[in-house]
Amino acid sequence: MRTAWIAVVVLGALVLSFASGCPSPTPAGKGLERIRSAAVLRWGGDTQGGEPYVYDDPARPGHLIGFEVDLAAAIARELGVRAEFVQNDWSNLVPSLERGTFDIVMNGLEVTDARTGRVLFTRPYYVFAERLMVRAADVPSFGGAGGGAKRDPIALLESLKGHKVGTLSNSLAFEMLRGSADTIIYEGVEEPYTDLQRGRTDAVLLDDIIAARYGVPKPDLAVLGDLRDGYYAIAVRPAEPEVKAAIDEALGRIAASGELRRILDGSSIWNARQERLSTWSAADQALMLGQPPPPPVFGRAHVVLFLKGAAVTLFVSVLAMALAIPLGLLLSLVRMYGGSPARFFAGAYVEIYRGTPVLLQLYLLYYGLAPVLKLGALTAAIIGLGMNYAAYEAEVYRAGMQAVPKTQMEAALSLGMTRSLALRRVVLPQAIRHAIPNVTNDFIALLKDSSLVSVITVVELTKQMTISAVDVRTWVGPGLTCAALYFAMSYPLGLLARRLERKLEGERNEEDAA
Repeated sequence: MRTAWIAVVVLGALVLSFASGCPSPTPAGKGLERIRSAAVLRWGGDTQGGEPYVYDDPARPGHLIGFEVDLAAAIARELGVRAEFVQNDWSNLVPSLERGTFDIVMNGLEVTDARTGRVLFTRPYYVFAERLMVRAADVPSFGGAGGGAKRDPIALLESLKGHKVGTLSNSLAFEMLRGSADTIIYEGVEEPYTDLQRGRTDAVLLDDIIAARYGVPKPDLAVLGDLRDGYYAIAVRPAEPEVKAAIDEALGRIAASGELRRILDGSSIWNARQERLSTWSAADQALMLGQPPPPPVFGRAHVVLFLKGAAVTLFVSVLAMALAIPLGLLLSLVRMYGGSPARFFAGAYVEIYRGTPVLLQLYLLYYGLAPVLKLGALTAAIIGLGMNYAAYEAEVYRAGMQAVPKTQMEAALSLGMTRSLALRRVVLPQAIRHAIPNVTNDFIALLKDSSLVSVITVVELTKQMTISAVDVRTWVGPGLTCAALYFAMSYPLGLLARRLERKLEGERNEEDAA
């Protein structure tokens, strides 16, 4: 217990040290002064969102293009500074803005109730529609004929009950789908439509800009309808209203001069909905923002969701380790006692899996192999983590077998045992005894690495924490609860590992004394 308290104190000291070294937002009322003094407007976004927002120019690698790149340059020019893009994960753009990583957020950030309570939104620079797409063959089952917004939006939303619908986390579509569908959360914009094609989901609800580029070109998908309009606006810290006012004025001039239309036309996204942007009024702004409901208090309902997320984490981790242990043992045996070709392939397996990120392996297993091997998200998570950790377990067991003196194998063979029998009765029992503490430690590491499976739509503990943090507009309660649950799952395993190590050390001492 004393060790646990020391660990907590050290962790707290590291957090405080890190926080003291982090940049902090300028005091209230000084934001515009800071921007003009630095002569740079730093805007946050995520290039993973792809075309047409902000993305790498195929003709000039390393050069960013997109309508938001052009718009940022125009706004910066109006402010008398230059624009500088800062890459950040899309789901964490608002928290990064709050901590001072950049000056503004502009990356298809939708005006939602949850965000309105956390940031200041400028006047919008784009009006989008939430577009619902399904497989073309399934259009009749949803009671429609396809071809756009032909059905009542409320009826369309009601038709999604009981269906798996893909969307982005913390988006307007995500808020709309609550209570009306089994929502499948994605990190990117191409993957939802790919999964819809392959039958992993029943529908996708995303912005029409995204649907037009990633969904509509797929011939086996069809637009069922548009459910409602939404707005892209620039997010500013609440303590910097003068920055919001300056950007509002800049956007007003850009829209009135026709430059905004030229920028949107350049990406082929101008349409009739955008015409009201040039005459945007205070009344329009008030209507767009509405009166956001008070944020829910982090309480029992969220804790229940966290417990469900923890159960998913534990389920994935246990089954992945159950796969990793026998596969790792097999690999270690092949590397030590197999023929030359088998040893080569076993060694290649270990080095490839240890030498590439598990995140990449999950992407390839779930998305890359989907045309020939269509795995469910949970199945892919278990297999992906299990195959990755098998490489590490192979080395653990190999080290355990090497710790057994060679004379014991020689003695067993001299007694007439076959090699396989000597391995089963003499070498492996001792090797496994040596390896057990390390296997326990690996399981603790696997428990935490399981947070990566959220990229293939599995909502585990960490993903649930990020969703709840947006809901309640704070990271403190959700973050501490998430940490406590991880600690509750991993600390007993740590105690078990230390106990096994002490027991093993005691047995070694007894053997040495004998």
